[in-house]
Amino acid sequence: MTTVERGTFALRTESLGALHWVGIVAALVSAAVHLRLGVRLAPAPLGISFVMAGLGFVGAVGLILIGWRRRLVYAAGIPFTLVQVVVWYYLTFATTPARFPADVTTISAVDKAAQLLLVGVLIALLR
Repeated sequence: MTTVERGTFALRTESLGALHWVGIVAALVSAAVHLRLGVRLAPAPLGISFVMAGLGFVGAVGLILIGWRRRLVYAAGIPFTLVQVVVWYYLTFATTPARFPADVTTISAVDKAAQLLLVGVLIALLR
């Protein structure tokens, strides 16, 4: 891949490997889920938090694509993503008598799979 320059920012994708692209796709899947749910739930606080999380994933992908402090983005992405998994688990199972897998929606299963994959990718990229 080549470097594409626009204004002061430039895409720096030539150094991205297959693992990076897997992480980018996982982050964009989670971003899409969060933005979709956020728009549906807005203007409630939960909807706003979903939109903010989705924008966080999109922003992180943007930072990776322009090559801005990638190791810092990887390191920040791990707790950012894990907190969402823990909060989802708490809201889904700890506060209600939910039954697994009956109370896990398809969209939340896709999101959590993408997020767990993303955490694994971020850990691997940090090593």
